[in-house]
Amino acid sequence: MLANSLLFLASATLALASPCVRSSPVLPVNGGAKELATPPSNLTLKHIALGFGIQNYTCASAGATATATGALAMLYDIAHLYPGQSRIALDNADWLTLTADALDSQAVPLNLKTDGEPGADPVNPFTASTALTVNGLDLPFLGHHYFNAAGVPTFDLGSQIFFGTKLDSVAAPSSAYSGPDGTGAVAWLQLGDTGASVGISYVYRVLTAGGNAHTCTEAGNDSTSYTAQYWYYG
Repeated sequence: MLANSLLFLASATLALASPCVRSSPVLPVNGGAKELATPPSNLTLKHIALGFGIQNYTCASAGATATATGALAMLYDIAHLYPGQSRIALDNADWLTLTADALDSQAVPLNLKTDGEPGADPVNPFTASTALTVNGLDLPFLGHHYFNAAGVPTFDLGSQIFFGTKLDSVAAPSSAYSGPDGTGAVAWLQLGDTGASVGISYVYRVLTAGGNAHTCTEAGNDSTSYTAQYWYYG
């Protein structure tokens, strides 16, 4: 899990478009020695979400390096839990471990295959659009994350949709929660708009937990559970 001393890089004041905002959330960009670039100062922080799902991989053979093939995740609104945002906001320590707590305590909120194969049901992967309860707090449903037919990472938030391309990545801190299978936390990412998005220009994946590939023991598909925070700017 992330230590309380995790560094935050302050940028221009970014406030959620909500009347209950009491402080300005600051994007965590320091996943290690290298930092993600902050979004342009003329953009507004639209949402902070907890993403909970699976990272998908394929193995060419036993002993091969797994190749990432996308992800599926349910998205839950956690902006109100950012320290100082509301009467039920978390303290800094609990905010930093929220992704790990969710992954460690809750079942993956997807319709997973029942035939023993890894991954989610290809026809109906997502569960009901209801709140997720973590540490006694209800996290309202916000949207879905998936890779479309063209392999583009997509975030569908209803009236807003984002089609992304990777701009940058940094390794997750060594203290990040490695997940229930101990495979390690996926990298932190900065995604930019492909030009087809509506209402969102950048998405950041930060404070990741789990999700790295298992060791390839045979040819075939694999998946690993993960959680992450997604910060949306537009």
